[in-house]
Amino acid sequence: MFTGDRSGDFLFAALWRAGFSSQPTSTNRNDGLELKDVWISAAVRCAPPANRPSPAERDSCLPWAVRELQLLESASVILALGAFAWDAALRLTPVPVAAPGGRRAPRPRFGHGNEVARGRHQIIGCYHPSQQNTFTGRLTEAMIDDVLARARQLARSSA
Repeated sequence: MFTGDRSGDFLFAALWRAGFSSQPTSTNRNDGLELKDVWISAAVRCAPPANRPSPAERDSCLPWAVRELQLLESASVILALGAFAWDAALRLTPVPVAAPGGRRAPRPRFGHGNEVARGRHQIIGCYHPSQQNTFTGRLTEAMIDDVLARARQLARSSA
């Protein structure tokens, strides 16, 4: 996933700068890239039409994502790349206790750098490393470096 496209170029370079990757690029599955303390997954398991996954596709894939997260017993931080991934991460993780008065707690809103605790996981929002976001400066190297540093900090504090 992300291998061989510009989103991946941006993401793998950031993972390498943060110490989560053995090299700054990934061109194919046998290029020697090794991730360290990172697992990359997707909310949708197949390539959707026009690369635009639907909520129905996300919900159909949810049981696989839940099981995958269960198997990653030491995972404590989820970095959601984009609002779609943020929503999927919220669906994967336990809902917090209701707010005072029995009302349901408000749904956490996506934003770059936003954080929310959900069960044993911390979720951090990050703008998706799409060309639309990186070419326009909506997501810069410094911004993704900051959220990766925060992810590492949270993971260390939960260990």
